[in-house]
Amino acid sequence: MSSPNILVMAGSARRESLARRLAQACVAPLQHAGAEVNLLELGDYPAPLYHGDLEAASGLPDCIVSLQQQLAACDGLLVVNPEYNGSITPLLKNTLDWCSRPNPEDPARSGGAVYAGRAAAVLATSPGPLGGMRVLFHVRDILGYLGMQVIPQQLAVGRAHEAIGPDHLLLDPKQQATLDGVAKALVDTARRLRA
Repeated sequence: MSSPNILVMAGSARRESLARRLAQACVAPLQHAGAEVNLLELGDYPAPLYHGDLEAASGLPDCIVSLQQQLAACDGLLVVNPEYNGSITPLLKNTLDWCSRPNPEDPARSGGAVYAGRAAAVLATSPGPLGGMRVLFHVRDILGYLGMQVIPQQLAVGRAHEAIGPDHLLLDPKQQATLDGVAKALVDTARRLRA
């Protein structure tokens, strides 16, 4: 496989989200590492709060079916996380939960099949000095439980409102080098897993 398809999503849909800014900063390093990149906006896929009775009554929302199809078509996933009270955002958790549900009309592109065996990487961002470091462990656990191969390389960008330039580059060269390394490791891992 020469050009793995990497799906990038931020765990926040807020207009001025620091996670969305960092997600945009991931595009060029991933492309430089040889990936085709799909930058996904979770705000474009509004799903109700997951509830088993709602699923039983109405099935999967159309937006979730679309997300499942995109996840099934990707070779790797990069998730950029803000930290909410030391953990994952409700938006991201709800999205991951809905997408893990089986679709009887398309079992090959739904449920656990959309995650299993794919490469994943996690980044975090925060206006505080720790950069959302605590959320990284939670997201790694969830993605691993879903069957993804989460690479060890990760990055937490603190004071992110000052860390990302208008050109979508991190102003700290060491952080940019780390981001470049995460991108390369994710693309290399995706290539190996999906070959």
